Amino acid sequence: MSETHDHNPADDWAPTGIDVTVPSVARMYDYYLGGKDNFKVDREASDQLALAAPGTKALAINNRRYMQRAVRVLAEQYGITQFMDHGSGLPTQDNVHQIAQSVNPDARVVYIDNDPIVLAHGRALLADNAATTVITADMRDTDAVMADADVVKLIDFDKPVAALFVSVLHCIPDTDDPAGLVRRVMDRLAPGSFVVISHLVAEDDAVRLRLSDFMLTATQGNWGRVRTAADVTGYFGDLDLLDPGLVEISTWRPDGTEGPVQETTEWIEFGGVARKPL
Repeated sequence: MSETHDHNPADDWAPTGIDVTVPSVARMYDYYLGGKDNFKVDREASDQLALAAPGTKALAINNRRYMQRAVRVLAEQYGITQFMDHGSGLPTQDNVHQIAQSVNPDARVVYIDNDPIVLAHGRALLADNAATTVITADMRDTDAVMADADVVKLIDFDKPVAALFVSVLHCIPDTDDPAGLVRRVMDRLAPGSFVVISHLVAEDDAVRLRLSDFMLTATQGNWGRVRTAADVTGYFGDLDLLDPGLVEISTWRPDGTEGPVQETTEWIEFGGVARKPL
């Protein structure tokens, strides 16, 4: 990852309402993945974070590959044809809809994010894809998300759905109850539905505090906190975990597509996939 911040075409353009003086988690993630939809402030924050936690770029790449493996497994092995990606972030390569629809062209995908840039880029990408949509919504408002006209048009809630919360629940503060969010969503989905979760965790109290404070400061409070593996385990409640259970996500059903090894482990992405009992 470069420590320079050369001019990026995106610096010259931003949708109305975008504050380009405050880093965005979605745009920082885009930068780590080699995307172009980020601003100088995002690149600077990303580089500062990589100094504080040198494994972060590899972590981001591996998290993306984990999402891709999980979607492919659910589509190929479990016949899931409906996906709701909460906190989807900016589109890159091999997005959820591209993987799911490569398995089943009829697969339907809803992307949910509250970043206006995600909406702008997502709608441009999906203009010709009638089976996929992106909505701007606060994913914490489950009722509003599931009542959205675009969601209702695509998703049949009487049939199994895969709900994705990939590297996003750590953006939600404890006061907004991320575990409760997962529970509310899964309560609304049909038996046989799945949840896919990854979450930043650290077992060292000082590391958790330091990295949480960095992100809270960088995003001006638009973040939650780094948690422990035990915290994340609680999000799965009584759902049935798929093998290999809850793990550091680069080890979840590896298939040769894993990214670079995360050589430092100040924090890791921890999670897994679980099914709502039939």
